[in-house]
Amino acid sequence: MYFSESPWRCGKFCFCQRQNVTSISYFAFMNKIILITGATSGIGKACATKFAAAKSDVIITGRRNERLDELKAQLENDYGINVLPLCFDVQDREAVNAAFANLPAQWQKIDVLINNAGLAIGRDSFEDADMNDWETMLNTNVHGLLYVSKAVLPYMLAQQKGHIVNMGSVAGKEVYEKGNVYCAGKFAVDAITKAMRIDLLKNNIKVTGIHPGAVETEFSVVRFKGDEVAAKAAYTGLTPLTASDIADTVFYCVNLPAHVCINDLVITCTQQAGTYYFYRKP
Repeated sequence: MYFSESPWRCGKFCFCQRQNVTSISYFAFMNKIILITGATSGIGKACATKFAAAKSDVIITGRRNERLDELKAQLENDYGINVLPLCFDVQDREAVNAAFANLPAQWQKIDVLINNAGLAIGRDSFEDADMNDWETMLNTNVHGLLYVSKAVLPYMLAQQKGHIVNMGSVAGKEVYEKGNVYCAGKFAVDAITKAMRIDLLKNNIKVTGIHPGAVETEFSVVRFKGDEVAAKAAYTGLTPLTASDIADTVFYCVNLPAHVCINDLVITCTQQAGTYYFYRKP
């Protein structure tokens, strides 16, 4: 048996044998509903595209309404699926609750929740860091994940099935210099993910934590507050992961048989091993 193409990038998700060609297609995802937070850029946008290509209907959320509308039009046009855009900030508990309390009936059978919304702001030593940056990171990366999960869970509980994917980071596994509160928030995501997995066992709900290393998206531009030179330097000498690499990984995790759950997955580029160890080509 061999892969005719990468099973994650292949348009058909085929496992092929030379004598007996068998296709495991995207049919398993047709007519399913995938909810993705932070879908207007980076990993979230890549996930929305990946699942739309598999003929899933998607709920996309974000703070930038114009980008949501653009993505909705693109996905519906390219893949012929249905898209529901929800514009809110995950930091705003009332806005989150309102969005999901008023979810149209045809969108309530959510199969997969991808808690992707998150950010890093600032790369300062503890004594120099801005308290506003700390609060924004915790409110987005931790509180936002909790708000969305609690608002969406009733729909999964009603079905007694579902899959929650929480986007963590290698920074949630190993603290690094000037990472302080960003690391603290991602450590919290790791702990919350493990707790959710335990508590939701009885409800037949899978929970997966995915912890990427260096991924080249808008992440570093936001972290360095618009300084594109500093953001680009973070990847000097590396071939970093891409948003599509992470979307492929998420898709793989949620495309496994019903009795299989990947609980925890750390993914880095080949030139990275943890938060400290990089091999940067000159």
